[in-house]
Amino acid sequence: MYIIPAIDILDKKVVRLREGDYKQATFYDVTLEGIAETYQSNGTEFVHIIDLNGAKGDFSNQQYLFDIIRKTDMKVQYGGGIRSIDKVKELIDAGIHRVIVGTQAIANPEFLDDLSKEICGIDKCSDQVVVAIDVLDEVIKYSGWMESSPVKLMDYVDRCLSLGFFRFLCTDIDKDGKMGGAGVDLYKKLLDHSPFIKLIASGGISSMDDIEQLQNIKVESCVVGKAIYEGLITIEEIKDWNLKALISF
Repeated sequence: MYIIPAIDILDKKVVRLREGDYKQATFYDVTLEGIAETYQSNGTEFVHIIDLNGAKGDFSNQQYLFDIIRKTDMKVQYGGGIRSIDKVKELIDAGIHRVIVGTQAIANPEFLDDLSKEICGIDKCSDQVVVAIDVLDEVIKYSGWMESSPVKLMDYVDRCLSLGFFRFLCTDIDKDGKMGGAGVDLYKKLLDHSPFIKLIASGGISSMDDIEQLQNIKVESCVVGKAIYEGLITIEEIKDWNLKALISF
Protein backbone atom coordinates (compact mmCIF):
# COMPACT_ATOMS: atom_id res chain seq x y z
CA MET A 1 0.00 0.00 0.00
CA TYR A 2 1.26 3.44 -0.96
CA ILE A 3 0.85 6.67 1.05
CA ILE A 4 -0.10 9.66 -1.11
CA PRO A 5 0.50 13.05 0.55
CA ALA A 6 -2.42 15.44 0.08
CA ILE A 7 -2.29 19.14 -0.64
CA ASP A 8 -5.56 21.05 -0.61
CA ILE A 9 -5.42 24.58 -2.01
CA LEU A 10 -7.83 27.41 -1.23
CA ASP A 11 -7.04 30.92 -2.49
CA LYS A 12 -3.51 29.69 -3.32
CA LYS A 13 -2.95 28.65 0.30
CA VAL A 14 -2.45 25.19 1.77
CA VAL A 15 -5.46 24.31 3.86
CA ARG A 16 -7.36 21.41 5.38
CA LEU A 17 -11.11 21.37 5.92
CA ARG A 18 -13.04 19.59 8.63
CA GLU A 19 -15.87 17.47 7.21
CA GLY A 20 -15.54 19.41 3.95
CA ASP A 21 -16.74 22.64 5.56
CA TYR A 22 -15.06 25.75 4.15
CA LYS A 23 -15.96 27.56 7.37
CA GLN A 24 -13.90 25.03 9.32
CA ALA A 25 -10.65 25.58 7.42
CA THR A 26 -7.20 25.37 8.94
CA PHE A 27 -4.56 27.31 7.01
CA TYR A 28 -0.94 26.19 7.19
CA ASP A 29 2.18 28.31 7.00
CA VAL A 30 3.59 26.48 4.00
CA THR A 31 3.38 27.10 0.28
CA LEU A 32 2.40 24.68 -2.45
CA GLU A 33 5.83 25.19 -4.03
CA GLY A 34 7.60 24.49 -0.75
CA ILE A 35 5.65 21.42 0.29
CA ALA A 36 5.77 19.92 -3.22
CA GLU A 37 9.55 20.37 -3.27
CA THR A 38 9.85 18.75 0.15
CA TYR A 39 7.79 15.74 -0.92
CA GLN A 40 9.74 15.29 -4.14
CA SER A 41 13.12 15.61 -2.43
CA ASN A 42 12.03 12.85 -0.04
CA GLY A 43 11.26 10.44 -2.85
CA THR A 44 7.49 10.88 -3.10
CA GLU A 45 6.28 9.61 -6.47
CA PHE A 46 2.59 10.53 -6.15
CA VAL A 47 0.94 13.63 -4.74
CA HIS A 48 -2.77 14.39 -4.32
CA ILE A 49 -3.77 17.99 -5.12
CA ILE A 50 -7.29 19.34 -4.67
CA ASP A 51 -8.33 22.77 -5.93
CA LEU A 52 -10.95 23.78 -3.37
CA ASN A 53 -11.76 26.92 -5.30
CA GLY A 54 -12.37 24.80 -8.37
CA ALA A 55 -14.72 22.61 -6.37
CA LYS A 56 -16.92 25.71 -6.04
CA GLY A 57 -16.66 26.56 -9.74
CA ASP A 58 -13.91 29.17 -9.30
CA PHE A 59 -10.85 28.29 -11.40
CA SER A 60 -8.73 31.28 -10.39
CA ASN A 61 -6.19 28.89 -8.81
CA GLN A 62 -5.78 26.70 -11.86
CA GLN A 63 -2.96 28.50 -13.70
CA TYR A 64 -1.04 28.86 -10.44
CA LEU A 65 -1.46 25.15 -9.76
CA PHE A 66 -0.48 24.14 -13.28
CA ASP A 67 2.66 26.28 -13.19
CA ILE A 68 3.85 24.41 -10.11
CA ILE A 69 2.71 20.98 -11.27
CA ARG A 70 4.72 21.36 -14.49
CA LYS A 71 7.88 21.87 -12.43
CA THR A 72 7.56 18.61 -10.50
CA ASP A 73 8.49 15.11 -11.57
CA MET A 74 5.87 13.64 -9.24
CA LYS A 75 2.73 12.06 -10.63
CA VAL A 76 -0.24 14.22 -9.70
CA GLN A 77 -3.69 13.00 -8.72
CA TYR A 78 -5.88 16.07 -9.22
CA GLY A 79 -9.44 17.03 -8.36
CA GLY A 80 -11.72 19.98 -7.82
CA GLY A 81 -14.64 21.13 -9.97
CA ILE A 82 -14.22 18.73 -12.85
CA ARG A 83 -17.64 18.93 -14.44
CA SER A 84 -17.11 18.16 -18.13
CA ILE A 85 -15.42 15.77 -20.52
CA ASP A 86 -13.49 18.71 -21.97
CA LYS A 87 -12.09 19.55 -18.52
CA VAL A 88 -10.93 15.95 -18.06
CA LYS A 89 -9.23 16.08 -21.47
CA GLU A 90 -7.64 19.43 -20.63
CA LEU A 91 -6.16 18.08 -17.41
CA ILE A 92 -4.83 14.90 -19.00
CA ASP A 93 -3.32 16.91 -21.86
CA ALA A 94 -1.70 19.20 -19.26
CA GLY A 95 0.14 16.21 -17.84
CA ILE A 96 -2.08 15.32 -14.87
CA HIS A 97 -1.53 11.62 -14.14
CA ARG A 98 -4.93 10.92 -12.59
CA VAL A 99 -8.08 13.01 -12.76
CA ILE A 100 -10.63 12.75 -9.96
CA VAL A 101 -14.32 12.98 -10.88
CA GLY A 102 -17.00 13.18 -8.22
CA THR A 103 -20.09 15.38 -8.21
CA GLN A 104 -20.73 15.32 -11.96
CA ALA A 105 -20.47 11.54 -12.03
CA ILE A 106 -23.23 11.34 -9.42
CA ALA A 107 -25.44 14.23 -10.52
CA ASN A 108 -25.36 13.45 -14.25
CA PRO A 109 -25.79 9.71 -14.92
CA GLU A 110 -24.64 10.12 -18.54
CA PHE A 111 -21.32 11.68 -17.58
CA LEU A 112 -19.56 8.42 -16.73
CA ASP A 113 -20.96 6.73 -19.83
CA ASP A 114 -19.59 9.53 -22.02
CA LEU A 115 -16.29 9.59 -20.15
CA SER A 116 -15.86 5.85 -20.59
CA LYS A 117 -16.55 6.05 -24.32
CA GLU A 118 -14.57 9.19 -25.14
CA ILE A 119 -11.50 8.96 -22.94
CA CYS A 120 -10.92 5.77 -21.10
CA GLY A 121 -11.41 2.62 -23.00
CA ILE A 122 -11.70 -0.46 -20.86
CA ASP A 123 -7.96 -0.64 -20.11
CA LYS A 124 -7.22 2.98 -19.24
CA CYS A 125 -9.92 4.09 -16.83
CA SER A 126 -8.20 2.85 -13.71
CA ASP A 127 -4.99 4.64 -14.72
CA GLN A 128 -6.35 8.01 -15.83
CA VAL A 129 -9.60 8.48 -13.93
CA VAL A 130 -10.38 8.15 -10.23
CA VAL A 131 -14.03 8.06 -9.19
CA ALA A 132 -14.53 9.90 -5.90
CA ILE A 133 -17.14 8.51 -3.54
CA ASP A 134 -17.85 10.63 -0.48
CA VAL A 135 -19.83 8.63 2.03
CA LEU A 136 -21.72 9.40 5.24
CA ASP A 137 -23.42 6.44 6.92
CA GLU A 138 -23.20 4.56 3.59
CA VAL A 139 -25.05 7.37 1.79
CA ILE A 140 -23.22 8.96 -1.15
CA LYS A 141 -22.94 12.74 -0.77
CA TYR A 142 -22.05 15.26 -3.47
CA SER A 143 -22.04 18.99 -4.30
CA GLY A 144 -19.76 19.80 -1.39
CA TRP A 145 -21.47 17.08 0.65
CA MET A 146 -24.69 19.10 0.70
CA GLU A 147 -26.72 16.71 -1.47
CA SER A 148 -27.51 13.03 -0.94
CA SER A 149 -27.72 10.53 -3.78
CA PRO A 150 -30.61 8.04 -3.84
CA VAL A 151 -28.27 5.54 -5.50
CA LYS A 152 -27.05 2.85 -3.11
CA LEU A 153 -23.31 2.75 -2.53
CA MET A 154 -22.68 -0.77 -3.80
CA ASP A 155 -24.95 -0.27 -6.80
CA TYR A 156 -22.92 2.79 -7.77
CA VAL A 157 -19.66 0.86 -7.47
CA ASP A 158 -21.09 -1.88 -9.66
CA ARG A 159 -22.17 0.63 -12.32
CA CYS A 160 -18.72 2.22 -12.37
CA LEU A 161 -17.10 -1.17 -12.73
CA SER A 162 -19.38 -2.04 -15.64
CA LEU A 163 -18.08 1.06 -17.45
CA GLY A 164 -14.43 0.21 -16.87
CA PHE A 165 -13.68 2.35 -13.82
CA PHE A 166 -11.69 0.44 -11.22
CA ARG A 167 -10.01 3.04 -9.02
CA PHE A 168 -12.07 4.74 -6.32
CA LEU A 169 -11.17 7.50 -3.88
CA CYS A 170 -13.46 6.92 -0.92
CA THR A 171 -13.77 9.55 1.79
CA ASP A 172 -15.51 8.65 5.02
CA ILE A 173 -17.08 12.04 5.74
CA ASP A 174 -17.66 11.25 9.38
CA LYS A 175 -13.90 10.81 9.81
CA ASP A 176 -12.66 13.63 7.54
CA GLY A 177 -10.43 16.22 9.14
CA LYS A 178 -10.95 14.87 12.65
CA MET A 179 -7.84 12.66 12.78
CA GLY A 180 -9.77 10.10 14.81
CA GLY A 181 -8.82 7.10 12.71
CA ALA A 182 -9.64 5.84 9.24
CA GLY A 183 -13.00 4.42 8.15
CA VAL A 184 -11.75 0.85 8.11
CA ASP A 185 -15.22 -0.69 8.41
CA LEU A 186 -16.48 1.20 5.37
CA TYR A 187 -13.47 0.27 3.26
CA LYS A 188 -13.72 -3.37 4.30
CA LYS A 189 -17.35 -3.47 3.15
CA LEU A 190 -16.38 -2.04 -0.22
CA LEU A 191 -13.53 -4.52 -0.66
CA ASP A 192 -15.66 -7.45 0.49
CA HIS A 193 -18.21 -6.44 -2.15
CA SER A 194 -15.62 -5.95 -4.92
CA PRO A 195 -12.22 -7.38 -3.92
CA PHE A 196 -10.54 -6.40 -7.20
CA ILE A 197 -11.19 -2.64 -7.06
CA LYS A 198 -8.27 -0.28 -6.54
CA LEU A 199 -9.32 1.60 -3.42
CA ILE A 200 -7.78 4.85 -2.18
CA ALA A 201 -8.74 5.62 1.41
CA SER A 202 -9.23 9.20 2.60
CA GLY A 203 -10.27 10.80 5.86
CA GLY A 204 -9.31 10.51 9.50
CA ILE A 205 -5.84 9.01 9.14
CA SER A 206 -3.79 10.22 12.08
CA SER A 207 -1.05 7.65 12.69
CA MET A 208 1.04 4.91 11.15
CA ASP A 209 -1.17 2.46 13.05
CA ASP A 210 -4.13 3.66 10.97
CA ILE A 211 -2.08 3.02 7.83
CA GLU A 212 -1.19 -0.48 9.05
CA GLN A 213 -4.91 -1.20 9.49
CA LEU A 214 -5.63 -0.09 5.95
CA GLN A 215 -2.84 -2.24 4.60
CA ASN A 216 -4.23 -5.24 6.48
CA ILE A 217 -7.53 -5.01 4.58
CA LYS A 218 -5.63 -4.57 1.27
CA VAL A 219 -6.43 -0.94 0.48
CA GLU A 220 -4.32 0.04 -2.55
CA SER A 221 -3.26 3.45 -1.22
CA CYS A 222 -4.30 6.18 1.19
CA VAL A 223 -4.34 9.96 1.15
CA VAL A 224 -2.77 11.72 4.14
CA GLY A 225 -2.88 15.47 4.65
CA LYS A 226 -3.70 16.99 8.01
CA ALA A 227 -1.72 14.40 9.99
CA ILE A 228 1.43 15.51 8.15
CA TYR A 229 0.86 19.21 8.81
CA GLU A 230 0.03 18.54 12.45
CA GLY A 231 3.21 16.49 12.89
CA LEU A 232 1.47 13.19 13.69
CA ILE A 233 2.97 11.46 10.65
CA THR A 234 6.37 12.60 9.41
CA ILE A 235 7.56 12.85 5.84
CA GLU A 236 10.42 10.53 6.80
CA GLU A 237 7.93 7.88 7.96
CA ILE A 238 6.08 8.21 4.66
CA LYS A 239 9.33 7.91 2.73
CA ASP A 240 10.35 4.75 4.60
CA TRP A 241 6.90 3.20 4.23
CA ASN A 242 6.68 3.92 0.50
CA LEU A 243 10.17 2.58 -0.16
CA LYS A 244 9.21 -0.69 1.53
CA ALA A 245 5.92 -0.75 -0.38
CA LEU A 246 7.73 -0.36 -3.71
CA ILE A 247 10.23 -3.07 -2.81
CA SER A 248 7.49 -5.52 -1.81
CA PHE A 249 5.52 -4.64 -4.96
